[in-house]
Amino acid sequence: TKTYIQAFSEDMASLGVLTPDEEPLATENIDGMIELIESIIEKGKAYEASGDVYFSVRSHEGYGKLSRRNVDDLASGARVQPAEQKKDPLDFALWKAAKPGEPSWKSPWGEGRPGWHIECSVMSVKYLDQPFDIHGGGEDLTFPHHENEIAQSEAGHDKPLANVWIHNGMLRINAEKMSKSLGNFFTIREILERYSGETLRALYLS
Repeated sequence: TKTYIQAFSEDMASLGVLTPDEEPLATENIDGMIELIESIIEKGKAYEASGDVYFSVRSHEGYGKLSRRNVDDLASGARVQPAEQKKDPLDFALWKAAKPGEPSWKSPWGEGRPGWHIECSVMSVKYLDQPFDIHGGGEDLTFPHHENEIAQSEAGHDKPLANVWIHNGMLRINAEKMSKSLGNFFTIREILERYSGETLRALYLS
Protein backbone atom coordinates (compact mmCIF):
# COMPACT_ATOMS: atom_id res chain seq x y z
CA THR A 1 0.00 0.00 0.00
CA LYS A 2 2.92 2.37 0.62
CA THR A 3 3.66 2.34 -3.12
CA TYR A 4 0.17 3.60 -3.96
CA ILE A 5 0.08 6.12 -1.10
CA GLN A 6 3.31 7.63 -2.44
CA ALA A 7 1.97 7.67 -6.02
CA PHE A 8 -1.25 9.35 -4.86
CA SER A 9 0.73 12.02 -2.96
CA GLU A 10 2.84 12.73 -6.05
CA ASP A 11 -0.26 13.00 -8.27
CA MET A 12 -1.99 15.40 -5.86
CA ALA A 13 1.15 17.57 -5.72
CA SER A 14 1.22 17.70 -9.53
CA LEU A 15 -2.31 19.20 -9.43
CA GLY A 16 -1.38 21.76 -6.77
CA VAL A 17 -3.49 20.09 -4.05
CA LEU A 18 -2.32 20.95 -0.54
CA THR A 19 -1.25 18.12 1.80
CA PRO A 20 -3.76 17.29 4.57
CA ASP A 21 -2.77 17.96 8.19
CA GLU A 22 -3.54 14.34 9.06
CA GLU A 23 -3.37 11.20 6.91
CA PRO A 24 -4.29 8.37 9.30
CA LEU A 25 -3.86 4.70 8.47
CA ALA A 26 -6.56 2.16 9.25
CA THR A 27 -3.97 -0.30 10.60
CA GLU A 28 -2.97 2.25 13.27
CA ASN A 29 -6.56 2.60 14.53
CA ILE A 30 -7.68 -1.00 15.13
CA ASP A 31 -8.11 -0.44 18.89
CA GLY A 32 -10.50 2.44 18.23
CA MET A 33 -12.53 0.29 15.85
CA ILE A 34 -12.84 -2.48 18.43
CA GLU A 35 -13.99 0.06 21.04
CA LEU A 36 -16.67 1.45 18.71
CA ILE A 37 -17.89 -2.05 17.81
CA GLU A 38 -18.11 -2.95 21.51
CA SER A 39 -20.18 0.19 22.13
CA ILE A 40 -22.59 -0.70 19.30
CA ILE A 41 -23.00 -4.24 20.65
CA GLU A 42 -23.68 -2.92 24.18
CA LYS A 43 -26.47 -0.74 22.77
CA GLY A 44 -28.11 -3.74 21.16
CA LYS A 45 -27.48 -2.73 17.55
CA ALA A 46 -24.87 -5.35 16.62
CA TYR A 47 -24.32 -9.05 17.31
CA GLU A 48 -21.51 -11.61 17.11
CA ALA A 49 -21.79 -14.78 15.01
CA SER A 50 -18.88 -17.27 14.89
CA GLY A 51 -16.21 -14.58 15.11
CA ASP A 52 -17.97 -12.13 12.78
CA VAL A 53 -19.81 -9.08 14.12
CA TYR A 54 -22.77 -7.67 12.17
CA PHE A 55 -24.63 -4.38 12.47
CA SER A 56 -28.38 -4.89 12.78
CA VAL A 57 -29.77 -2.53 10.15
CA ARG A 58 -33.41 -2.82 11.22
CA SER A 59 -32.47 -1.83 14.79
CA HIS A 60 -31.36 1.61 13.61
CA GLU A 61 -34.15 4.07 12.88
CA GLY A 62 -33.47 6.26 9.87
CA TYR A 63 -31.27 3.82 7.93
CA GLY A 64 -31.39 4.86 4.27
CA LYS A 65 -31.92 8.58 4.91
CA LEU A 66 -28.79 9.74 3.06
CA SER A 67 -29.38 7.66 -0.07
CA ARG A 68 -33.18 8.03 0.22
CA ARG A 69 -33.71 4.28 0.26
CA ASN A 70 -36.42 2.33 2.01
CA VAL A 71 -35.34 -0.59 4.18
CA ASP A 72 -38.16 -2.82 2.95
CA ASP A 73 -37.27 -2.11 -0.69
CA LEU A 74 -33.63 -2.93 0.03
CA ALA A 75 -34.60 -6.18 1.73
CA SER A 76 -36.35 -7.49 -1.39
CA GLY A 77 -33.03 -7.64 -3.27
CA ALA A 78 -30.72 -8.57 -0.38
CA ARG A 79 -29.00 -11.96 -0.27
CA VAL A 80 -26.92 -13.85 2.29
CA GLN A 81 -23.65 -15.41 1.10
CA PRO A 82 -23.08 -19.08 2.05
CA ALA A 83 -20.33 -18.26 4.59
CA GLU A 84 -22.32 -15.51 6.33
CA GLN A 85 -24.38 -16.03 9.50
CA LYS A 86 -26.46 -12.86 9.43
CA LYS A 87 -29.81 -12.62 11.17
CA ASP A 88 -31.03 -10.37 8.34
CA PRO A 89 -29.69 -10.12 4.75
CA LEU A 90 -29.39 -6.32 5.15
CA ASP A 91 -26.98 -6.54 8.10
CA PHE A 92 -23.39 -5.55 7.33
CA ALA A 93 -20.06 -6.61 8.83
CA LEU A 94 -18.33 -4.56 11.51
CA TRP A 95 -15.70 -7.27 12.10
CA LYS A 96 -14.77 -10.37 10.09
CA ALA A 97 -13.19 -13.52 11.47
CA ALA A 98 -9.67 -14.24 10.19
CA LYS A 99 -9.23 -16.19 6.96
CA PRO A 100 -6.00 -17.99 5.95
CA GLY A 101 -3.50 -15.64 4.34
CA GLU A 102 -5.28 -12.43 5.40
CA PRO A 103 -3.89 -9.88 7.87
CA SER A 104 -5.60 -10.18 11.26
CA TRP A 105 -5.69 -8.61 14.72
CA LYS A 106 -6.73 -9.81 18.17
CA SER A 107 -10.24 -8.85 19.30
CA PRO A 108 -12.88 -9.88 21.87
CA TRP A 109 -14.40 -12.02 19.08
CA GLY A 110 -11.16 -13.76 18.11
CA GLU A 111 -8.56 -13.02 15.45
CA GLY A 112 -9.95 -11.03 12.55
CA ARG A 113 -10.08 -7.74 10.70
CA PRO A 114 -12.40 -4.72 10.52
CA GLY A 115 -15.31 -4.51 8.08
CA TRP A 116 -15.10 -2.04 5.17
CA HIS A 117 -16.96 0.83 6.86
CA ILE A 118 -15.93 0.98 10.53
CA GLU A 119 -12.48 2.47 9.92
CA CYS A 120 -13.94 5.67 8.43
CA SER A 121 -16.18 6.30 11.43
CA VAL A 122 -13.29 5.87 13.85
CA MET A 123 -10.61 7.89 12.04
CA SER A 124 -12.84 10.84 11.12
CA VAL A 125 -14.16 11.27 14.66
CA LYS A 126 -10.68 10.84 16.17
CA TYR A 127 -9.47 13.99 14.40
CA LEU A 128 -12.69 15.96 13.80
CA ASP A 129 -14.99 15.02 16.72
CA GLN A 130 -18.67 14.19 16.13
CA PRO A 131 -20.57 15.72 14.50
CA PHE A 132 -18.05 17.34 12.17
CA ASP A 133 -18.96 19.87 9.51
CA ILE A 134 -18.46 18.40 6.03
CA HIS A 135 -18.12 14.80 4.84
CA GLY A 136 -17.09 14.35 1.20
CA GLY A 137 -16.72 11.44 -1.18
CA GLY A 138 -17.64 10.07 -4.59
CA GLU A 139 -21.32 9.63 -5.44
CA ASP A 140 -20.67 5.90 -5.81
CA LEU A 141 -19.99 5.74 -2.05
CA THR A 142 -23.37 7.16 -1.00
CA PHE A 143 -24.78 3.64 -0.65
CA PRO A 144 -23.86 1.45 1.03
CA HIS A 145 -20.60 2.89 2.39
CA HIS A 146 -21.73 6.30 3.66
CA GLU A 147 -25.12 4.98 4.73
CA ASN A 148 -23.42 2.31 6.84
CA GLU A 149 -20.93 4.83 8.18
CA ILE A 150 -23.78 7.04 9.41
CA ALA A 151 -25.64 4.13 11.03
CA GLN A 152 -22.68 2.74 12.97
CA SER A 153 -21.47 6.20 14.06
CA GLU A 154 -24.91 7.26 15.27
CA ALA A 155 -25.42 3.92 17.00
CA GLY A 156 -22.09 4.15 18.81
CA HIS A 157 -22.20 7.82 19.83
CA ASP A 158 -25.92 8.74 19.87
CA LYS A 159 -25.44 11.84 17.69
CA PRO A 160 -25.12 12.71 13.96
CA LEU A 161 -21.85 11.95 12.17
CA ALA A 162 -21.63 15.02 9.92
CA ASN A 163 -23.69 18.17 9.34
CA VAL A 164 -23.27 18.35 5.54
CA TRP A 165 -22.61 15.66 2.91
CA ILE A 166 -21.00 16.52 -0.43
CA HIS A 167 -20.65 13.96 -3.23
CA ASN A 168 -18.64 14.50 -6.40
CA GLY A 169 -19.68 13.02 -9.74
CA MET A 170 -17.70 10.51 -11.81
CA LEU A 171 -15.55 11.36 -14.82
CA ARG A 172 -17.21 10.07 -17.99
CA ILE A 173 -15.95 9.13 -21.46
CA ASN A 174 -18.51 8.76 -24.26
CA ALA A 175 -21.33 8.82 -21.67
CA GLU A 176 -19.77 5.96 -19.67
CA LYS A 177 -18.14 6.20 -16.25
CA MET A 178 -14.36 5.97 -16.30
CA SER A 179 -13.41 2.65 -14.71
CA LYS A 180 -10.68 0.03 -14.66
CA SER A 181 -13.17 -2.71 -15.50
CA LEU A 182 -14.18 -0.99 -18.76
CA GLY A 183 -10.59 -0.05 -19.58
CA ASN A 184 -11.70 3.45 -20.63
CA PHE A 185 -9.58 5.47 -18.25
CA PHE A 186 -6.49 7.66 -18.29
CA THR A 187 -4.21 8.22 -15.33
CA ILE A 188 -3.23 11.68 -14.13
CA ARG A 189 0.34 10.97 -15.20
CA GLU A 190 -0.70 10.09 -18.75
CA ILE A 191 -2.70 13.31 -19.11
CA LEU A 192 0.11 15.44 -17.63
CA GLU A 193 2.29 14.38 -20.57
CA ARG A 194 0.03 16.56 -22.76
CA TYR A 195 -1.55 19.14 -20.45
CA SER A 196 -0.57 21.13 -17.37
CA GLY A 197 -1.62 20.28 -13.83
CA GLU A 198 -3.66 23.51 -13.66
CA THR A 199 -5.60 22.54 -16.81
CA LEU A 200 -6.34 19.06 -15.51
CA ARG A 201 -7.43 20.39 -12.13
CA ALA A 202 -9.84 22.81 -13.84
CA LEU A 203 -11.34 19.87 -15.77
CA TYR A 204 -11.80 17.82 -12.58
CA LEU A 205 -13.40 20.75 -10.73
CA SER A 206 -15.92 21.23 -13.56
